[in-house]
Amino acid sequence: MQGLTDKNVLVTGGTSGIGQAIAVRFAAEGAHVAINYRTDIEDAGQTDEMVHEAIEECRNQIARHGVDHILVQADVTKQDQVERMVQDVIDRLGDLDILVNNAGIQISGSSHEIEVDDFDKVIAVNLRGAYIGARAAIQHFLAEEKPGVIINVSSVHQIIPKPRFVGYSVSKGGMQNLTRTLALEYAGRNIRVNAIGPGATITPINRAWVDDPEKKEDVEQHIPMGRPGTSEEMAATTAFLASDEAAYITGQTLYVDGGLTLYPDFREAWSSE
Repeated sequence: MQGLTDKNVLVTGGTSGIGQAIAVRFAAEGAHVAINYRTDIEDAGQTDEMVHEAIEECRNQIARHGVDHILVQADVTKQDQVERMVQDVIDRLGDLDILVNNAGIQISGSSHEIEVDDFDKVIAVNLRGAYIGARAAIQHFLAEEKPGVIINVSSVHQIIPKPRFVGYSVSKGGMQNLTRTLALEYAGRNIRVNAIGPGATITPINRAWVDDPEKKEDVEQHIPMGRPGTSEEMAATTAFLASDEAAYITGQTLYVDGGLTLYPDFREAWSSE
């Protein structure tokens, strides 16, 4: 896509799933990629083999494209760590052009029973973390008097309620207005802010239903296109919104959902006529 070659991109939560696919796609487009991870890489190999393997797989895939790539550690809920991470990217890659706020978690439970601390934790990662990252990136864009792009990875659940996942739904609803507010505030400074809204997607976090035929069928029957999306499809949309081909788009959420937001229960008319 036009305008991504030699751009410097930071992807939060970039070691697996949609984040990893986004990092790899930008590398394929010729961009230099900084991959954020939360766990200390030394600890990852000792305490969480899956995280370590995901990091290495992502690095290997990006290396095949022959572009610069770095790993940057930060907990996106910590302002000082995010600000240090953004500066680290600028120092090591030479600049920052694109930020992809992808880091996210979800915690399930009945809304009247879930711990308030768990609600706060989801908001802190998904929404507050995205704001902290965007704030640091915008400060850099303004200081350098340069254009910039921010892409927030939201969800169809910014407009579709998700019972038993109240923190997740609230965080993604907030991300919609975060995207729109920042886009409006900084459009005149040539800073574009958009979001993608993935629907049901095959990722490691969704293995519970992906690997269960009955649960997978239940998910698919709610999707007009009859199948879940892939991380690569989410990455392609992210790359488009960050590219010069989307230069006149800002403040929008592009749903990548197989039609999930089209009220699938209305595929057959049931109103009286």
